[in-house]
Amino acid sequence: MSTFKVFDIAGSGMAAQNTRLNLVASNLANAETVSSSINQTYRSRQPVFSAQLADAMDQAGKGGVQGASGVEVLGVVESQAPLRMEYRPDHPLANADGYIFRPNVNTVEEMANMLSASQSYQDNVNVFDTAKKLIMQTLQMGQ
Repeated sequence: MSTFKVFDIAGSGMAAQNTRLNLVASNLANAETVSSSINQTYRSRQPVFSAQLADAMDQAGKGGVQGASGVEVLGVVESQAPLRMEYRPDHPLANADGYIFRPNVNTVEEMANMLSASQSYQDNVNVFDTAKKLIMQTLQMGQ
């Protein structure tokens, strides 16, 4: 594995966790929105991550360290959990039957997800910083 590959791996982890944090923020911002239709109601969104297997397999084939790969965001999926339906005939957005629809965002889960993503981001920053310090110390040994 190249000495500088660690920066690519940590950087991909930070980018993935940044996407995750942005989705958590979007979910929390829309947690209490109201709609008059199931089709217009906001649905919780979650990222789909994948290890960059092509790079890992390529490195293993060249005698590199297997398992040293970054992460990529394959996409974003909407939760299929049922939406919350409330009977509120006095609400201005109530449908003909008197129901309003709320998103399927669980704020407790989103807060836990935010803490996890934040900690993972910080861990990647620490890896990046440690690798930088080690390279700098190695360069100073030759002086």
